[in-house]
Amino acid sequence: MKKVTFAILAHVDAGKTTLSEAMLFHAGVIKKMGRVDKEDSFLDYDIQERKRGITIFSKEISFMYRESQMTFLDTPGHNDFSCEMERTLQVLDYAILVISAKDGIQAHTKTIWKLLQTYQIPTFIFVNKMDSTYSTKEQLLQNIQKELNENCFAIDENFYENISLLNDELLEKYLNQQMKQEDIQKVISLRQMFPVFFGSALKDEGVEEFMEALDLYTCQKEALDILSGIVFKKTFHKQKHLTHLKVTGGTLHVKDVISESKVDELRIYTGQGYQSVQSASTGDIVACLGLDELPIGFTFGNQKQTQQNILKPFMSYQILLPDDIEKSKAIEQILSIGKEDPSLQFEYNQQLGILSVKIMGEIQLDTLQNLILERYGFLIHYDEGRITYLETILDKVEGVGHFEPLRHYAEVHILLEPLERGKGLVFENQCQRNTLPLNFQNLVLTHMQEIQHLGVLTGSPITDMKLTLVTGKSHLKHTEGGDFREATYRAIRQGLKKAKSLLLEPYYEFEMIVENHISSKIIYDLDTFHSDYQISYEQDLTIIKGKAPVRYLMTYQKDFLSLTKGNGKLFYQMAGYFECHDQEKIIQEIGYNSEEDALFPTGSIFCKQGAGFYVPYDEVENYMHLPYVYQKNKPRPVTKNYKVDDKELEEIFIRTYGPIKRRLSKEMNRKIEKQVEEKKTILPECLLVDGYNIIFSWDELNELAKTNLDHARHRLIDILNNYQGYRKCLLIVVFDAYKIKKNIGSIEKNDNIYVVYTKEAQTADNYIEKVTHDLSQKYRVYVATSDALEQIIVSSRGAMRISAREFELLVKETHLHEIEEFQRKNKQMKNYLLEDLKKNG
Repeated sequence: MKKVTFAILAHVDAGKTTLSEAMLFHAGVIKKMGRVDKEDSFLDYDIQERKRGITIFSKEISFMYRESQMTFLDTPGHNDFSCEMERTLQVLDYAILVISAKDGIQAHTKTIWKLLQTYQIPTFIFVNKMDSTYSTKEQLLQNIQKELNENCFAIDENFYENISLLNDELLEKYLNQQMKQEDIQKVISLRQMFPVFFGSALKDEGVEEFMEALDLYTCQKEALDILSGIVFKKTFHKQKHLTHLKVTGGTLHVKDVISESKVDELRIYTGQGYQSVQSASTGDIVACLGLDELPIGFTFGNQKQTQQNILKPFMSYQILLPDDIEKSKAIEQILSIGKEDPSLQFEYNQQLGILSVKIMGEIQLDTLQNLILERYGFLIHYDEGRITYLETILDKVEGVGHFEPLRHYAEVHILLEPLERGKGLVFENQCQRNTLPLNFQNLVLTHMQEIQHLGVLTGSPITDMKLTLVTGKSHLKHTEGGDFREATYRAIRQGLKKAKSLLLEPYYEFEMIVENHISSKIIYDLDTFHSDYQISYEQDLTIIKGKAPVRYLMTYQKDFLSLTKGNGKLFYQMAGYFECHDQEKIIQEIGYNSEEDALFPTGSIFCKQGAGFYVPYDEVENYMHLPYVYQKNKPRPVTKNYKVDDKELEEIFIRTYGPIKRRLSKEMNRKIEKQVEEKKTILPECLLVDGYNIIFSWDELNELAKTNLDHARHRLIDILNNYQGYRKCLLIVVFDAYKIKKNIGSIEKNDNIYVVYTKEAQTADNYIEKVTHDLSQKYRVYVATSDALEQIIVSSRGAMRISAREFELLVKETHLHEIEEFQRKNKQMKNYLLEDLKKNG
C-alpha cells in the first residue's frame, strides 16, 4: 500500500469543491454528492464558507482507493486566501489543478502554476465544466500548452507517443513496446510531463477515470531515515489549538517529545470528524494536541527547512476595538489568531496602543471580523487601510552590532547582500568555530530569523536580501543569550543604515480587454499609473497586459467600468514587489525617523570604565572589537621605489601647511589637558526601579503582595533605602497608578530615595522611558526591570538594564559585602560592654 498526499487547487468558481465531492463519492467516503449552491458540501462545513460559497480554510481527508491511501487537502481558491493555499504546498506529493473549460486559464490559475513550479510539485490537470463550453478538447489543450507548459498531454490515443518524445530512453522503450507504468510515474514525478483530463464534476463525467489514473501513475515519496516532519497548519477546535503536520520519516507516537513539546493526542481527520490514533507513520498527515509552541513551517528530524511564503499580504488596516470591553484581553485574543493563520500579520504598537493587521483582501477582513465575533463575542471595525511597503538594499555591506552594558557582552557582524526581486530573505552562516562557539552561532541565526526586521527609510519590513553571519565574539564570563539578540538586531539595523536602501511597493499584474475606440483613454490612465505594459489586437478588441502599482489599480475598477460602459474586462492579481517610482515623496509622507525608533536601535552599546554608553551607527566601527570580514575591493595604490631626503620632505611640508612650529602653544596645551580631564570624568550613578515588576519577581515580596500589597511596597522601599545607603546613588522607585481615575501623580522623598506614583494614563514604563532620556546626559542610568520590551527601549536610549533576578542578587551581595567589611574593620576593637556582661554572667 502506498501513501500519497494531494491538494486540489483552482481559481475560484472553477469547480474545485464539486470535483472534491465527486472524488469522495467514488472513494466511498460519502454516499451523496453535496453542492456548493445548496450549502451541503462535505468539506465546506464552516458557516462562513457555506454563506459565501467559497472555500476559506484548508481541510484534510484520508481514504483508501484501489491500491493507494490518499490524503486530500482541499484549499481555498479565492485570491484573498492564497497564503492559506500556499502553506499546503510544502507537504504535497502531487497537486491537482482544476481549470474551468468555460473560463480557460485565468489570472489566479497562472499564479498557482508558478507556485507549483517554484515548489517543484508534480501536477495532474483536470479540465472541468466540459458540459458548459463551446471549446473543443483540442482547443483547450492547445491553450493549456501555450499558457502553462508544452508537455501537458491528454490521456488519449497519442499519450504514449507523446511521452516517448521526452527522451531517447523512453523513445526506445516505446518502439520496442517495453514502456511500463513505472516509466510514466517517473516522468510525472520529475515534472517532465503533466497529464490532462477532461470532464464534468457536477455531472460525474470523467471523474472515475481521473481517480484511476491517480492510483496508477503516482508513487510514494522515499521516507527519511529518522523521525521527521513539517508543521503546515494550526486550527482552533473546542477551545484547543491543533497543530497539523506531515510525518516524512519514522513513526510518531503519542507522548513523543518534539522540541521540548509533548504529543498529547494524534488525530486523523476526515472532514469535520476525526479518529484518535496512537501513532502516525511516514506519509501520514495528523493533527496533534500538545504542540502549541511549534510554529507553522517548523521542521524536525532530517526534514529540510522550507522556503518562505512567496505570496504576502500588501494591505494594512488598523483594528478598532469596541469601548465596552477589556482591551488588553481582547488584544491578546486577537494576536493568538495569528498562530493559526500567519497570513494575518498582526502588529501591536504598545507605545501608541495601536493594533493593526496585514491582509490580502476585503473578504479576508470580513472573515476575521466574523471569526472574532463568533469566538470571543465582540465586533471589531477597521480604518480605511493603507498600502504595505517593503525595503531592500542596493549594495553589499557588513553590519556590526555590539552590546556591552555592565556584566553583558556580545558582538555580531552580519553581511547584507541584495538579491533579485521576489527572493525574500535568505540566511546563512559563514562564521568560524574558533571565532565564536557553535551554540552562540546557532543563537544568532535564530535571532536573525525570529522577528520581522524593519528598514530605515519608512520602517517597513526588509526583503530580497541575503543575511550572513560572518563573525562574532562572546565573553567567557559575562555573555548571556539575550546579549546576542541585542547585538544581532543592532548589526542588521547598522548595516541597513550604511547601505543604500530602496523602497518597494506592491504591483498588480493585469490584463485588460477593451474596444479599440476607447483604448487610448485606458492607455493614458496606465501611463499616469507608471505602468509597464504591452498591447495586442484581435479584430475590434485591444488587449493590454502588464503590471502597475497596486495603489492605483485597486481603486480603478469603477473608472474602468465607466469608461468601457461595462463592456470591458479587467483581470488582475498580485505580481510582487517592485521599485517605488516616487520613493522620496512616499518617505516624506510616512515620516519615519530610524534614529527615534526605540524598539529598533541602529547604534550599539559599548562599555568604558565600568559604564555602558551609546554609540551611533556611523561611529560603531571606531569602537568595535573585531575587524571587518568583508571589505569592498578597492584598487591598491601603485607605489614607486624612490628616496626623498629630509630637506625635500620639509620643503613639501612647508608648501602644504606653512612654517613648522617646533613647540605647541599654551592654548593647545590647555585644550589637550581639558580633553584628558573630560575622558577621566565618570558620571554619577542613577538607578530607576520598576516597583511592581520587582515586587512580583522577588519571592519574598511576591508572597507579601498576595496578602497585602501595601506591605510589600513598604518592604521594597526599606530594602532600597538600605541599598542606596551602601551605593550612594540617585535611586528612584516608580509605581504604576495609571488606573486610578483623576490621579495627578506624586513624587516624594523617603529617607534616601525618591518614590514616584505615576499619574492617570501613565504607566511606570512610560515614566521610566521619559526619565531615562532626561537623565542620561548627567548620570549613568541603570533600570531594574524584567519587562523585555522596556529593557529594549531603555537600552536603545543609552541606559543599562538589570533584570529583577540580577538586581536581587546585587542587593544581597552588596548587603553581605558591607557587613563583612564592617566586621573586618572592627575585628581588633574590644567591646567592653559585652565583656562586662560576660563577667557578670
